[in-house]
Formats: sequence, structure tokens, C-alpha cells
Amino acid sequence: MQPHADQPVLTFGPAPAEARLGVILIHGRGASAEDILGLAHEFAVPDVAYVAPQAAGHTWYPYSFLSRLEQNEPGLSSALQVIEGLVLHFEQHGLPPERVALMGFSQGACLTLEFAARHARRYAAVAGFSGGVIGPPGTPREYPGSFDGTPVFIGCSDVDPHIPVERVRESAELYRRMGAVVDERIYPGMGHTINRAEVDAVRLLLTAPR
Repeated sequence: MQPHADQPVLTFGPAPAEARLGVILIHGRGASAEDILGLAHEFAVPDVAYVAPQAAGHTWYPYSFLSRLEQNEPGLSSALQVIEGLVLHFEQHGLPPERVALMGFSQGACLTLEFAARHARRYAAVAGFSGGVIGPPGTPREYPGSFDGTPVFIGCSDVDPHIPVERVRESAELYRRMGAVVDERIYPGMGHTINRAEVDAVRLLLTAPR
């Protein structure tokens, strides 16, 4: 069962074959592809091809990302397959993974960080805005592969109502162990949102020379 398989994918920017980079944007619970695609306008980097898939029912999986993995099936596996398909789509159109960035907010950040950890390799960048890797406390984190110096941004509030700061720090440390160069930022008292400093930091990742 693949609840997200036939959902629309919105695009912005040049065609992948004409772009310097591809970016996959994953929206949060209750939001939409159109919402997260607003980040493309905020980044204002014109030679990037963006794709933003839509979750069925506006949610990728039903329960907290801290729940047992099986409780969030089949949505979780279906969502991860959507991302995998978009990475392949870019590769088929001339943008290999080292020229593709993965990004998400909230539930979308959790999916992004979990997908990348399960498929570790060199990416253009990975960015998790208010999220962490998926599973209950104590979940084994023995992922294969290496990020090979991939730049990674992980930002969150220290009092986020949905994302425990301990999981943010655990995720950042996991990525460091797997060979990523991690920019981890914890913002005191911030709400469940993306702030200007985070947008600016990730824009720098998209414009860095390669």
C-alpha cells in the first residue's frame, strides 16, 4: 500500500536538465507542497530546480515521529519512497545526488533526516528545519554509508512543542558520526517555525561553489 504514490509534485525554477542544483522540499503535517515551495522564493537562487511532493491527506504519517515505527506505517515507508523516487528523477535528468539537496520542515524535516540517514552518500546539502530522525527513544542508529562531507543544517527551538531538543542533538551527532559537516543551531524560545537566520544559512549552502 502506497498512500502517497499518486499525489501531485509541484515544481519551481528551471528544468532539472538546465539547473545547477536540484532541491527536494518536504512539507510538514497539515501543510501542503505549495506551502513549503515558498522556501524557494525565500532562497531566491534562480538556477535551482525545486520539487515539492504533496502528502495524501496533508500528513505523511499519522502519529508522532517518536512513536514506534510500525505505528506510522504504511505512510512512513510510502513517504520515504516518494523522496527516493524524486532523487532518482533528478538523477535521470542530469542531476546526480551530489547536486541534489534534501530539505524539510517539521514532519517533513523528520522525513528528510531519516531518508538521508538511510541513504547516506554525498548530497549537495541536507537541511532539517525543526525535526529529527524518526523512531522512539533508544532506536538503533546503525545506518550504513557515509555522507562524505555533505553540508548539513539542523535548526530548531529549544522548547519546540513537537520536537524534543534531545532528538535534535542526537540527529546532529548521528550525522557527524556518518561523515557530514553539520551546522547545528538551537534557538532559545523560538516557536515551531523557520526563522530568517535559518533561511540565510541554507541559502549559503545552495550558493556555495562546488
